[in-house]
Amino acid sequence: MRILFAFGQAYPARTTVMLVSLLLASIAEGIGLTTLLPLLTIAMGDQIHSELSTKVIEVLGMIGLAPTIVTMLVIIVIGMIISSALVMLGNHQVGYAVAHVATDLRVDLIQALLGSRWEYYLRQPTGALANAVATEAYRASKSYEYAANMLAFLIQAIVYALIASFVSWEATVVSLLLGTLLLVVLQHLVKTSRSAGKSQTKLMRDLLAYLTDTLSSVKPLKAMARHDIADSLLRHQAAELNKAMEREIVSRETLRAVQEPMLAILVAGGMYMALEVWKLPLSSVMVLIFLVARVLGLMHKAQQHYQRMAAQESAYWALQKSIKAAVADAEPNVGNRTPVLYNSIRFEKVSFSYGDRLILDAIDLEIPVGSFTSLIGPSGAGKTTILDLVCALLVPQSGRILIDNTPIEELNRQSWRHLIGYVPQETLLLHDSILANVTLGDPALTAEDAERALKQAGAWEFVKKLPGNMQAIVGERGGKLSGGQRQRIVIARALAHRPALLILDEATSALDPESEAAISRTLKALTPEITIIAVSHRPALIDIADQIYRLSDGKLASSEHAYPHKLIG
Repeated sequence: MRILFAFGQAYPARTTVMLVSLLLASIAEGIGLTTLLPLLTIAMGDQIHSELSTKVIEVLGMIGLAPTIVTMLVIIVIGMIISSALVMLGNHQVGYAVAHVATDLRVDLIQALLGSRWEYYLRQPTGALANAVATEAYRASKSYEYAANMLAFLIQAIVYALIASFVSWEATVVSLLLGTLLLVVLQHLVKTSRSAGKSQTKLMRDLLAYLTDTLSSVKPLKAMARHDIADSLLRHQAAELNKAMEREIVSRETLRAVQEPMLAILVAGGMYMALEVWKLPLSSVMVLIFLVARVLGLMHKAQQHYQRMAAQESAYWALQKSIKAAVADAEPNVGNRTPVLYNSIRFEKVSFSYGDRLILDAIDLEIPVGSFTSLIGPSGAGKTTILDLVCALLVPQSGRILIDNTPIEELNRQSWRHLIGYVPQETLLLHDSILANVTLGDPALTAEDAERALKQAGAWEFVKKLPGNMQAIVGERGGKLSGGQRQRIVIARALAHRPALLILDEATSALDPESEAAISRTLKALTPEITIIAVSHRPALIDIADQIYRLSDGKLASSEHAYPHKLIG
């Protein structure tokens, strides 16, 4: 039940309006139904001996209404109309809240992830994050809907029980006790649904994480005829998920199937007791049976929705756990100075380790503004780590990094990163237009910015020949373009916001020598207006460098530009 309090704390206003509306709706309906007993008593010719009937007739007389069949029918109808209007108001609040639950959870998760440390983000499977944003957020919102409906049924049941108690409190108490006992007996089905829901949350996350990884490497898997291995594992995970879903559905349908005949038995037993044991008149018995059956039915509906809420709520707690973990690993926001890059980027005795593995051992490095600097060395030597330190994605364990003599930790991190253009090794393009791939939907960037960046990247010549120019769709992962064209689009993306520093992380490693040479000439032309740092094993980017640094065994050494090719092998 703690999820009810969680939702109430998260959305207090809407939850309060919903509860008040449902309560008033039940009261309005209940007031209308109080005239049902005297109505049937008069219609059937019974003597008025019920205290409830007497009180209703007295109240009608006090307000100047005759206790006729027409009057009482009108009161019942008015009560139903008012009740329906208030229920509609409450349901609107539920609808708004359900939509907000899904949206707020998605936004909170995305913000928490984007604000977390780079090391934390690397530990999160992409498929699991996609599942959290899509499936888990939706299931969490449905748990709120079921919780709200459960509360609505409980409120109605309480009001009906109060009215029934005025007819016969003994029969009402006995019925409530038997109904509660039935709910307790069937509670194990609710526990089964809760367990199945937790399994679904975990299995769905694992399945989508593995599916995402598989689809990203489907080409080599098919080329090696090894896709059957992935298919086998995916089938196994899907089968396990199917079992969990079956358990939830079976328990849900069993609950509903068992409740109905048991409810009929209770109603029949109650009618027998009222007529034969308590010797109530038929009009009172009919009203009592209607009210008690309504109370028990509402209690059972509340249990059904509680069961569904229990099956879905694990998604909410899983999302909250992910959000809290990301927030706990958020990047520290300590710097507030406005960054400028007029002179140089300098490393002074910078060391960095991944656990016990030393990557950088007190290295010194200076990158003058306007220069083209290449970092070379064996794989795993720490070249990309240097780039991550420059981007403030990582923090050195010792030493310091200076941007124009200002320690990088004193700079506003977001402002500093806005001065950086980053080109990764993977040419990841959206299945969208060239314009969208260059601007990434940034409202601050215009088509003119995109055209300028495409020209700087040497991509405008082929883009303007495409049908639709910048509106041309690049295909899945840029499949409609050649490797060199995709790389130029990615470079244009990095240049679109006019960076002062351009970082290239093995940006030409997948290109043929001719394409690489052409892009290298394009990049060299960007200096000295833009400072460039390139990590590369390829001669083309080394030949155009103003300075070269070789990294090996945690040490960084400056190398003579005249002999770059000797430094690679």
